[in-house]
Amino acid sequence: MTQTVSLSFYRFAGPLARVWALTMMGAARLPMARTPDIGFWKLCGSGIGEGFTPVPNTAVYAILATWPDAKTARQRSSEGVFARYANRASESWTVFLQTQTARGAWAGQTPFTPSAPQADGPLAALTRATIKPRILTRFWGRVPNISAMIGQDPNVAFKIGIGEVPWLHQVTFSIWPSEQAMAAFARTGPHAAAIRAVRDEGWFREELYARFAVHSDRGTWNGTSPLQKLEAA
Repeated sequence: MTQTVSLSFYRFAGPLARVWALTMMGAARLPMARTPDIGFWKLCGSGIGEGFTPVPNTAVYAILATWPDAKTARQRSSEGVFARYANRASESWTVFLQTQTARGAWAGQTPFTPSAPQADGPLAALTRATIKPRILTRFWGRVPNISAMIGQDPNVAFKIGIGEVPWLHQVTFSIWPSEQAMAAFARTGPHAAAIRAVRDEGWFREELYARFAVHSDRGTWNGTSPLQKLEAA
């Protein structure tokens, strides 16, 4: 069996739906833990704009989970607590991924099992970091430039910043048409400078970097599947 990762995004319209989504950051923990076949999972909020900001977006939430295979992932991520989120949301989208490479840890665990071959074609990148409190100002001072840069990149099909705890825990997720397109972004400009600072100054207590093959998706985001942009490319 090939481990499959699901990353589900939910948009909530109106104050009542948004309050419900906020309370579920705590209330959903027990039903998530009891979900059949689920492995590693996390409930996340998001940032405004491109998502790579310290200001919370109260309209968008995400659930990341790992499953033993693609069939199980598609079934389980459409029922139980996932269905409760989808029923309350004004829009939802889930992307299914299979890990190509992963290094580092997330909350002391290594959640992603590499199994998909590295090949030409679309890929997704996820970084997760626990930021040291003493460098919060420096870290978030660099993020707006990176956010503006990725927002202007015509190659990126989808991008968002999410996290478990505002300011301290940051997850970035993006989808690209090719490894070459992603590398061109990562190795230039503000992003490259931030990577050097991370290494030179030791910004993170814990970090994880993973790359995935894009398997499939379900639902829409902003009225369409973000994967359609990959097909067009």
